[in-house]
Amino acid sequence: MPSAALELRGVLKRYGSALGVGPVDFDVREGELLTLLGPSGCGKTTTLHIIAGLLSPDAGTLRFGERDITRLDPQHRDMGLVFQNYALFPHKSVFDNVAFGLRMRRLPKDEIRDRVGRMLEVVGLPGVEARFPDQLSGGQRQRVALARALVIEPTLLLLDEPLSNLDAVLRKRMRHDLREIQQRLGIATVFVTHDQDEAFEMSDRVILMNRGQIEQVATPEELYDSPATRFAAEFIGEANLIEGVVADVADGAAVVDAAVGGRYPARLPDGGARSGDQVYLMVRPERVDIATAPPGNGAVPATVTKRVFSGDLLAFTLRTENGHELVASKPSVAGYRAIGPDAAVWVDLQDCRVLPRES
Repeated sequence: MPSAALELRGVLKRYGSALGVGPVDFDVREGELLTLLGPSGCGKTTTLHIIAGLLSPDAGTLRFGERDITRLDPQHRDMGLVFQNYALFPHKSVFDNVAFGLRMRRLPKDEIRDRVGRMLEVVGLPGVEARFPDQLSGGQRQRVALARALVIEPTLLLLDEPLSNLDAVLRKRMRHDLREIQQRLGIATVFVTHDQDEAFEMSDRVILMNRGQIEQVATPEELYDSPATRFAAEFIGEANLIEGVVADVADGAAVVDAAVGGRYPARLPDGGARSGDQVYLMVRPERVDIATAPPGNGAVPATVTKRVFSGDLLAFTLRTENGHELVASKPSVAGYRAIGPDAAVWVDLQDCRVLPRES
């Protein structure tokens, strides 16, 4: 496992009586892209600003390699920061914007010229040095801001929702470009977003935050397949959460009697479960199987109440005989296209996960 470039321990920030974030503990590993993900107000930007030195924590410590940087000024932290609005100087050329940090460090003019030119090549903007920000597209301004942050050769790169001002098509392309640049340079990066698609496509690990606390730290695959809490299950994609009771536990797996009818095997959370526990059975929509004839494996009857076509996928809303509602997502092929509203179907749940039934 790569060593930690940055460590946060017990970091806490309050705004009067309101909790901003914390206490939180996590590491940023060398070379990884770590994403802080969560809804507005969850504390992700506050955490990033504490890392950058723009805010001081009320408690806890930050270590950057061997250094304690908890009270260190931003300009001494060896970090590059890209803001949501890019924060380019409108009256300065692209060259002068990118060169700003190098001039603050009083580097020789020849070295500044060479490093700015190389960095603009890295971000795919050669030959635009003389332009001004208002002569650039949104994607170009984003690249200039990235070049300005990277040209100083920081040990850590901080990205505060840098794609949120771009249109959908450009935003998707820039995800891949940003990730490619980050991997090519091998720079440890903390990325803030509320967009789970960005988090999943770009991240090595994701920290999911809620109300100032860390809900879960995991790879994108782990977070989607094995959410640790109901909040994680519902924030990450869609999820069917079905009340149930654990009937049996053996070899790290459970059998659950589900309220929709039927008994299903399910993976257990890290904390485990015992027979008789009231739990949720979590199943993703693409893992809800639909058949027009009884498959003979304990599936339950249901009725299609809604079908939505979205090109490559069909989204079904299903109501079981005992009144429970399920959502299923299926590929847009002839067999599923033939199933319309009010159709009688059979439903089976695959790859289920047990979640604690929280108060």
